[in-house]
Amino acid sequence: MSSKSFVIQDVRIFTGEEVIDSGFVHVDDGRIVAVGSVRPTTSDAVLTISRPGHTLLPGLIDAHVHSDASHTVLAQSIKFGVTTVLDMGSNAEDIQYLRGVANERKDYADIRSAQTAAMVEGGWPTPVFLAYDSSPGATAILDSWPKIRGPADADEFVARNVHEGADYTKILHDSGHAVKAGPLPSFSIESQKALVKASHKRGVRCFAHATGLEDTFQVLEAGVDGVMHTIYDKSPSKELAKAYKQCGAFCNPTLGVIATLTGEGDDIRLRLARDPRVTARLDQETLERLAKTIGIGKPGASVKYAYESVRMLHKAGIDIICGSDTAHISLGSAYGFSPHHELSLLVHKVELTPREALRSATALTAVRFGFEDRGCIAKGRKADLLLVEGNPLEDIEATLNLRGVWRDGVELQSA
Repeated sequence: MSSKSFVIQDVRIFTGEEVIDSGFVHVDDGRIVAVGSVRPTTSDAVLTISRPGHTLLPGLIDAHVHSDASHTVLAQSIKFGVTTVLDMGSNAEDIQYLRGVANERKDYADIRSAQTAAMVEGGWPTPVFLAYDSSPGATAILDSWPKIRGPADADEFVARNVHEGADYTKILHDSGHAVKAGPLPSFSIESQKALVKASHKRGVRCFAHATGLEDTFQVLEAGVDGVMHTIYDKSPSKELAKAYKQCGAFCNPTLGVIATLTGEGDDIRLRLARDPRVTARLDQETLERLAKTIGIGKPGASVKYAYESVRMLHKAGIDIICGSDTAHISLGSAYGFSPHHELSLLVHKVELTPREALRSATALTAVRFGFEDRGCIAKGRKADLLLVEGNPLEDIEATLNLRGVWRDGVELQSA
């Protein structure tokens, strides 16, 4: 459908914040120009799409991916209704290339990125990176990434990254408490604070990787805007929620990937990986990778601690956002699919309501990342839309009943 102006009507609408039981959305030239329950008079030339029994959602945002130079992250994500991906650390040259591709092709997801993540020599992601590839070529890639030696390096690192187009900063802080390869070199609290300060000085947000309880306390003390995992090394303490509240940070749990790191697998992931709604959108190689786990968790680490921590944070009023941590080589995850898996985990393992889970992948992520043009079905926003059959506000896995995907008002023909 190539019409610049169209109306989708007779649908349930989840705007990202509110629910309209039966309403319409009018799109013109890639933007939403009207939304509501009673359609105003429009020209007969405006294409009308009537879909009773369907739900219209904002295009999903995967708040945590890692990319390479291939188009897979963009092409595969949008097939699952994910219209924006937020990269949390990849080669700057690859990201700059993908930005150009995404700008030219509306049948691909849009992308924002931290570009090069801040890391220390020998620190994360070295163990997980080398678990897949320990060749000299892989080591050379790790060696090429800039390393932070101390607080004095922070300002220059952030300045260069922002100058090259980074949308935010990512700190990779992991002492290795949850992985077999630990302990690992990690950031001093002074370096973390310097990176946060340098980011905020330049008007960009600063997020941190942390998977252990003590590491999470440290990044929260440093003042990050969000933590891009949850803990799985031990049971959470009550002080964790207090630290989040004091900092004002959100939590992006990445529950699906944590399960693959510990090697515990996940009943929901394996069931969904065999679902025809999924298998029709993934090639055989990806499906085989989806059935495997990484399995580098330290004995005693467990995804059950991750579930427990997020339940506690959610009950304490901490913002939980949906992001998958999918990477092009990662076992147990797949671009596009994994956000749906994560939504199901948030509902079935962490006890968010379907509405809360859907907000975590749309409006809430837009707010926490400062996006004012997407994440909601509202007048003036980009027409990034997802149409599904059924009611995901009752059955979260109905998000896989894809019947239409639009980015900037352009419909994906294979949806």
